[in-house]
Amino acid sequence: QLQLVESGGDSVQAGESLRLSCLASGIPVYDYSIGWFREAPGKEREEISCIYMGDYSQYVADFVKGRFTLSRNSARNRIYLQMNNLKPEDTATYYCAADPRKRCGASAKTPPFWGQGTQVTVSS
Repeated sequence: QLQLVESGGDSVQAGESLRLSCLASGIPVYDYSIGWFREAPGKEREEISCIYMGDYSQYVADFVKGRFTLSRNSARNRIYLQMNNLKPEDTATYYCAADPRKRCGASAKTPPFWGQGTQVTVSS
């Protein structure tokens, strides 16, 4: 069974940076799509960024381009989300999700595996 564990969430001031980490364990994810979503109270869940481990192709949402960067480790079992110049509107619970399909950016395909989430709070 695939398990996803996020870490790195914190409370910061606007303009500061955070790096989130997601560790995938239990089964190999060499051909999985793994990415980051966020959900804020009263708002719809948003897909932020995703990488398909099969060919390392990536998706990055327009609303975070230039501020957020997704990367992976060489073992292909951990991804990171570097978040720079954080804004109050980035406040949300951030989730790592995985899918055995090549689905990055495909909002119609909901990943079947999810982590517990990590809270990011940005104060102005």
